[in-house]
Amino acid sequence: MKKLSVLLVDDEIMIREGFKRLFDWESHGCEVVGEAADGMEALGKIDSLHPDIVIMDINIPIMNGLKVIQTARIKHPGTAFVIVSGYDDFSYCQQALRLQITDYILKPVNYEEFGVCIDNLKISLFQQRTAAAPEPEQQEERAIANITQYLQAHLSEEISLSILSEEFHLSAQYISQLFKNEIGVNFLAYLTNIRMEKAKKLLLSTSLPIAEVAEQSGYGDYRVFTKVFKKSEGITPSQYRRDFLEVPGMRK
Repeated sequence: MKKLSVLLVDDEIMIREGFKRLFDWESHGCEVVGEAADGMEALGKIDSLHPDIVIMDINIPIMNGLKVIQTARIKHPGTAFVIVSGYDDFSYCQQALRLQITDYILKPVNYEEFGVCIDNLKISLFQQRTAAAPEPEQQEERAIANITQYLQAHLSEEISLSILSEEFHLSAQYISQLFKNEIGVNFLAYLTNIRMEKAKKLLLSTSLPIAEVAEQSGYGDYRVFTKVFKKSEGITPSQYRRDFLEVPGMRK
């Protein structure tokens, strides 16, 4: 998978420098292609650079970050936005959720957690582009596309590299390397990510008990599911359902 391009938007130059110097973009398959210090400059850079990811503060001059995202979405629906803000305010989270941002991270940034966010973003962008692209021609691309489609269709079942090896007549080592080469993350990280996405959809769109959500997401033991979910999202499945169903427009 090619490197993902990143635009940094913050009115504080030290924050932008911190992102460039303190986070290892190279090891996460990304490169910073531009910077902006205010909302209007950010819109111009998004138009000219077409970044895959925009790391955006909310409180920036001329046009705030949420308005930038709302405007940019019209022309650049495939761009992923990550809010990085000093405001621990649920009303901001509500607005960001309605704009379908990828993540909302508080300052000061924990770069280890930020790395997990970027890796999850890579998975999400890969899924979107695989679904939208014509059938790939190269053998490796065909293989990874077929495997990821299989995973989506069998999430509620037991899945492992050995099971995939038998299903696709490929070595487990080869499949593991495919995930690193084509997506940029390891197999387990990918599987956990899509299981969490399935769980979140079920939590918000159904009234299924947590144990049933766990089972449909591939976790036979709901206690294991709860532990993995909390590690991934920072809150329990029950809290996730309760918090986000309170957001206007999210009630069933």
